[in-house]
Amino acid sequence: MTRRLLLSYLSLAGLVLLCLEVPLGFVYSRAEKDRVVNSAHDEAASVAAYAELSLAARRREELVERAEHCAERIGGEVVVLDADGDLLAASRRLSDLEERSLPTRPEVVAALSGRAGTDVRASTIGGVRHLSVAAPVGHRTREADRAQGAVQITLPTALVHDRVHRAWLALALAGLAVLTAVAAVAFAFARWAGRPIRRLEEATHRLADGARPTCVRVTSGPPEVRSLAAAFNSTAARLEHLLASQRAFAGEASHQLKTPLAALRLRLESLEPDITRRARPSLAAAVTETDRMARLVEGLLAMARLEEDSAVAGPVDVGAVCAERHRTWAPLFEREDVSLVLFAGSVGPVLAVPGAVEQILDNLLSNALRASPAGSTVTMELRLRTPAHRPFRDSRPCWVDLHVTDEGPGMTAEQRARAFDRFWRAPGAPKGGTGLGLSLVQRLAHAGGGEVSLRPAATGGLDAVVRMPSAEQPPEGDPAADPDPVPSDRALQLFPSKVHPT
Repeated sequence: MTRRLLLSYLSLAGLVLLCLEVPLGFVYSRAEKDRVVNSAHDEAASVAAYAELSLAARRREELVERAEHCAERIGGEVVVLDADGDLLAASRRLSDLEERSLPTRPEVVAALSGRAGTDVRASTIGGVRHLSVAAPVGHRTREADRAQGAVQITLPTALVHDRVHRAWLALALAGLAVLTAVAAVAFAFARWAGRPIRRLEEATHRLADGARPTCVRVTSGPPEVRSLAAAFNSTAARLEHLLASQRAFAGEASHQLKTPLAALRLRLESLEPDITRRARPSLAAAVTETDRMARLVEGLLAMARLEEDSAVAGPVDVGAVCAERHRTWAPLFEREDVSLVLFAGSVGPVLAVPGAVEQILDNLLSNALRASPAGSTVTMELRLRTPAHRPFRDSRPCWVDLHVTDEGPGMTAEQRARAFDRFWRAPGAPKGGTGLGLSLVQRLAHAGGGEVSLRPAATGGLDAVVRMPSAEQPPEGDPAADPDPVPSDRALQLFPSKVHPT
């Protein structure tokens, strides 16, 4: 807003200056030219009057001295001709061609006819433009149809041009000084006028970053800005109330459901000795559904805690976390006859909120275990991803990709697009899921500045890729890297049941 106000003020000031200074410059140019022409006419008339007296007194030799003196004073040339166009006196020696061409020039012809003449012409010497005026010597009479002679004065127009250029330069400097003063005043006024908008912008950014909404003062600024600030305060307060109500309901409802679900499961288990053998499958299904509801409640609690907390992302040793979760999950995978493999490379720390990487791995491994058939393999792999053709001293961050790949049935493109929706489960998905795991994974990844995506795996299953920003910048001058590099200069060990640090 400040830039737009400043630009509008400067544009208006510049338009006013142009409307004032351009006509003033043209008026001064015309006046300067007219002044020089009139001065030349006056000089020509003065020399003509002196020539008339000299011719009447038959003192023609004084004309040369007079012409040289006048030419030196005005910085031009002076030529005196008789009635027939013959040269009487000149301020400098003329060539034969110049002397023969004098009677044919328009201003000289007009002067010999008894009229003053003016001509602006381009000289053949150096291409310099000259201003030439001529005045008649004596006056036309009935007895004499022509004047007694003519005086021609030639002045270079460079003198006029220099004065005009200096005037335009002075006008331009004055306009620049005015624009500078207007810019300083306009900037101060624009900053003052835009202060309420900047307060609104800062409050909006704080609200977008997850901070508690703060009221914006509505006592300053134009009426439109005050109305906007009041609407913002009302919207921020309503949004805070809605979010607080949503978090409170999800947290309290989930917390209150945990105890009844635990009691329900105990009662169902206590009924097992008292029911018939035919009813036991229904009892087992009820216990399974109770367990699924308990996991759903735990997922809702995790989502509520994630929305309520505003933890700041920090460096996390993702390699150590992967090794620890591998050791924890390996026995469960072995019990289901599924191999859990970890490719551990040196990728350095990543930026993530505390506990996020552990929860991400737990959800992805849980989904992979349910989708993997017996005898298959689930792979965990870390890859360091740098921008291709990275220039020297580039400040863009690197990324660390965490891949969890299974050999299950996989998903279609439409299913992968909907997999992150809350409570959505793919058709034919194994029992026991809640539909909240991938949604929680996505929110945890976004909280640390990363992202998550699902891709079809080369083995026919699903490849869940969690991209997290690296906490370390690569060394300066790092050569261009492949978009999905797999470290080859470090030994990657394959351990189906346990992992050793590399």
